[in-house]
Amino acid sequence: QVQLVESGGGLVQPGGSLRLSCAASGFTFSSYVMSWYRQAPGKERELVASITTPGGSGNYADSVKGRFTISRDNAKNTVYLQMNSLKPEDTAIYYCNALRTPWGRKYVYWGRGTQVTVSS
Repeated sequence: QVQLVESGGGLVQPGGSLRLSCAASGFTFSSYVMSWYRQAPGKERELVASITTPGGSGNYADSVKGRFTISRDNAKNTVYLQMNSLKPEDTAIYYCNALRTPWGRKYVYWGRGTQVTVSS
């Protein structure tokens, strides 16, 4: 059974930091591109960051470049999102995503999300 379980969300003041984790199971984690998405109230879900290989630089939305860092540990089947210098506009539900597209097929999995609220 495939599972993506996010943790680490919460309430933080502007300028603060949080570290999100996503523990994966039920599929070959190392074969998947791992990403974090977020969805704010009244807005569409947007891609925040993605990473292919451990140690890779990752790809980021312009709005989070220089503040967020995505990383993964294939030995622990876990992907992380370090969020620094948080702003109120970062408030959203953050979702973990796993994607693999071998030979024209598409395998995609989602977690249930973790709430991040940035407020004073």
